[in-house]
Amino acid sequence: MGVRRPDVLRPDPSDRELWRLTVPAFGSLVAEPLYVLVDTAVVGHLGTEELGGLALASAILLTGYAVFIFLAYGTTAAVARLLGAGEQRRAAEQAIQGLWLAAGLGVVLALAGVLGGRSLIALLGGRDEIAAHAWTYLSISLVGVPALLVGLAGVGYLRGLRDTRTPLVLAVGTAVGNGVLEVVLIFGFGYGIGASALATVVAQTVAASVFAARVVGAARRHGAPLGPQLGAIRRLLVVGVHLLVRTAALRGSLLAGVAVAAGLGGAELAAYEIGFQLWTLGALALDAVAIAAQTVVGGALGAGDAVAARRLAARAILWSTLAGGVLGGALAVGRGVLPGVFTPDPDVAALLAGTLVLVALAQPLNGVVFALDGILIGAGDQRYVAGAMAVAFAAFLPAAYAVGQGRGGLAGLWAALLWFMVVRALGLGLRFRGDRWAVVGAVR
Repeated sequence: MGVRRPDVLRPDPSDRELWRLTVPAFGSLVAEPLYVLVDTAVVGHLGTEELGGLALASAILLTGYAVFIFLAYGTTAAVARLLGAGEQRRAAEQAIQGLWLAAGLGVVLALAGVLGGRSLIALLGGRDEIAAHAWTYLSISLVGVPALLVGLAGVGYLRGLRDTRTPLVLAVGTAVGNGVLEVVLIFGFGYGIGASALATVVAQTVAASVFAARVVGAARRHGAPLGPQLGAIRRLLVVGVHLLVRTAALRGSLLAGVAVAAGLGGAELAAYEIGFQLWTLGALALDAVAIAAQTVVGGALGAGDAVAARRLAARAILWSTLAGGVLGGALAVGRGVLPGVFTPDPDVAALLAGTLVLVALAQPLNGVVFALDGILIGAGDQRYVAGAMAVAFAAFLPAAYAVGQGRGGLAGLWAALLWFMVVRALGLGLRFRGDRWAVVGAVR
């Protein structure tokens, strides 16, 4: 017997809950880049070489952050489902094992960074003074990697509890604290780029400590064991591998886009970078809806209510699509003004104005894709999500290659990215139309 399709056009009482989760989630997602933004603003006053070093080190660190985002997504889905089933003790136990996994992966990643960091910097083109500054920043930042990953697992637990406000408060508070400490150390005491990295490590450690305290407190209240359990960690790793494949395919597509843009020319690369940053800003808003969808869909399936899960999923798709439409409309209306805000170069501005139409058209589609992604992850259907992303990546590469061979220019590259999102939408949408994703119970 199939799951009844809801009428998405009627107002639904669940809308308030979706937005209660979405708005703080958006705030915390926007606050995360503040670390790098603050570092950039402060280090930029130290000199060009220091800023170049920060750019290389940050690229390495942010890639690691993106790859291990599964620690948050996987924990959110599992905890939401367990809580929906009334399994508070098992939810706390799941979160504890997530912390152990995050800490272990953080140590391994930090050691790998120590051993291979200089080679990565050189691979990215770092030379002489820039390479030295990049290594200074990276080597100190590696100390905070375990805390960074523990923080991701902690965020996932709180989202599973339907608490998106605490991550917002912590993200904003630690970003502000990071900025104050940087200013004091660099401008007050005269330290260099290493002080910027140290301030970020301190902020990450404070946040991780608060998250860990919340998880440990919940485990003690519900009688969950605090020690590592290899079987549970192994199960988390299986889920993590699927999400890792998803993220790797996504990052691969975006990196391929940058590489193609670089081959088109300097003006094209500059216009692409500005357009991509606008795309990313929209993605943060849509990702917040996806996070809310993970939580409410997982909770409904855990409670054994597949009908409610589909109804909540439909609302998330509706609101995410509408949000994408608003974003796209704003970009379309502002395409005559925005280029002048970001660049004084007339060639770059002209290229950007021409391609913003495609960026705007993509936003409603992005809304659908982001919502479906969050729904299926919340349902614990990560394996399918990974496969769909891999197929989209495979479909994107020939289109990107054709652009790189001189077909279509910058508009062609954005059309290729739009094609990438279309393939994602088709793959995820086909899964959502059926009922195989809507598995009920405490564990999928």
